Amino acid sequence: MAAHIQTTHASIPSTVEITATNERGEQVPVQISGEHPLTLYFDKKELLTIMTLGAQPEALALGWLRNQRLVSDPSEIAAIHVDWETESVAVTSTVLKNTGQTIWETTEKAQKLEKKTTTSGCGQGTVFGDLMEDLDKVQLSNAYNLSQDVLYGVMDHVRKHESIYKQAGAVHGCALCSNSGENRGEILLFVEDVGRHNAVDAIAGQMWLHGMTGEDKIFYTTGRLTSEMVIKCAQMGIPVLVSRSGLTQMGYEIAQKLNITMLGRCQGKHYLLYTGTHRFNTLIDTQIA
Repeated sequence: MAAHIQTTHASIPSTVEITATNERGEQVPVQISGEHPLTLYFDKKELLTIMTLGAQPEALALGWLRNQRLVSDPSEIAAIHVDWETESVAVTSTVLKNTGQTIWETTEKAQKLEKKTTTSGCGQGTVFGDLMEDLDKVQLSNAYNLSQDVLYGVMDHVRKHESIYKQAGAVHGCALCSNSGENRGEILLFVEDVGRHNAVDAIAGQMWLHGMTGEDKIFYTTGRLTSEMVIKCAQMGIPVLVSRSGLTQMGYEIAQKLNITMLGRCQGKHYLLYTGTHRFNTLIDTQIA
């Protein structure tokens, strides 16, 4: 069921036009990716400033709170309001709306802000709370296998998808794809942003806004598979993670621990299957009973 959150729809253009000089000395118009600061406030408390394209700021704010484990359910959020004049997004909890007290006054969430872990994330680079907190509680579904033909379908759909990257470059893209029913491999959600973590957070936010679960989904990213990307994917309940890039040692170790099916270097007909081989079938498309 979709979340009942009052939201603005304050997206802004993802590209701007400038003039550049080409190799022949000609002045030509070109599109470049936007980059805008957006300061996130949760129940009147300033948490961080994110650099973003600004295409889906409400979903980005919600997904960031979700993936930082500051919110455990969309029912905790009453409203998300974006104001580009002040370059801010204000998130209001149902606690504040119903009681007049902030969530920081009535819960233990403030303790999560006391510990910060610097990460390799582009555009963010900080995780609040213990990075490994609650990983042992993550249980990913084994109900859906990934077949090689579906993997190739995902790669093909992403390659053909209209994107800001094709116009202007300088962005990372993430896609949520189906791994069940007749539309296996097709793109359900597609987000680009200046950092890969922004893109994954925006998809996490959209999943909550639209009431989507992750057990029968495939997550695709153009970015490298770091520990934080693996953890975010697991927190979204998605058992399959695919990238056209490579991975880090900690990303690999956490994917092994969580039994995520993780594939990298996915381009053309090439891929490397790193972990979670029990879900992968190179021959046929099967569903585990």
